[in-house]
Amino acid sequence: MTEPGMPTFDQLAIFLAVVETGGFAAAARRLNRATSVISYGIANLEAQLGVALFDRETTKRPQLTTAGRAVLAEARTVSQGIDGLRAKVKGLLDGLEAEVHLAVDVMLSANRLGNVLRAFSARFPTVSLRLSVEGLGAVAELVLDGRAVIGIAGPVAAEHPAIERCVAGSVLLVPVAAPDHPLAQMKTLPSGAGRDYTQLVLTDRSPLTEGRDFSVIGLRTWRLADLGAKHALLREGIGWGNMPLPLIQPDLVAGTLVRLAMPDHPGGNYRFYGIFRRAAPPGPAASWLLQQFVEQGAGDGSSAADL
Repeated sequence: MTEPGMPTFDQLAIFLAVVETGGFAAAARRLNRATSVISYGIANLEAQLGVALFDRETTKRPQLTTAGRAVLAEARTVSQGIDGLRAKVKGLLDGLEAEVHLAVDVMLSANRLGNVLRAFSARFPTVSLRLSVEGLGAVAELVLDGRAVIGIAGPVAAEHPAIERCVAGSVLLVPVAAPDHPLAQMKTLPSGAGRDYTQLVLTDRSPLTEGRDFSVIGLRTWRLADLGAKHALLREGIGWGNMPLPLIQPDLVAGTLVRLAMPDHPGGNYRFYGIFRRAAPPGPAASWLLQQFVEQGAGDGSSAADL
């Protein structure tokens, strides 16, 4: 069985030009070559592959054969891959990173994260992104270890002396419980009521905040490393706890969670900071990404007290 030869990228480029322009002469004009060169290139490509790509006899304009249509899809894939390779190498030559590893706090709104990353993808199409979503000190740990070049961290995680930081907005955390929870059924919550019921608390995967509690008043606590699990358990009525308002706003509307008017624990602003190691400042793409979070967070409300 005869094996097809190896076509060159130039032959594939000629083939694509003929298909896209509709003729040999038009392809010659696009590529600034003689028509005879285009014909010769197509003939060589057909000889290499061992199939006829165009029907030149039954129509005035070259029409793709069945084999030609099959080859076209692969030729386009190869061409796009080469274009992507050249763009990536150009970015490297210009000092652009090949990849950016971003770590973000789990409290950050998914809508904001999506908006920023969509803009990043459009601005830097050749830069790969690696995203880690963590809670509390784990964001700073990824940055300090050099696994992430930049992070969007909470207030405590951004305090490390080796970290450079800038304000990147905030989110309002509010105490909530399921509607059948005893705290939700009280008309007026007395001071200290939360201490008598299980509080669901987000815990840290890293050792940076080991032994420290934040906004914890319950004498009984369940500690979870996943915000989604905490959300689910709150809806099941297992306990009460603080949650970012944008995340549980649909629950408040639907009545699956109730906001608790706790006089001594009303919630507050959870501030975000853009962070990076002072010894390893971010490159152009990562710097741009960090600035987007700063700009989008500039309009966040500040009426509540910081946690």
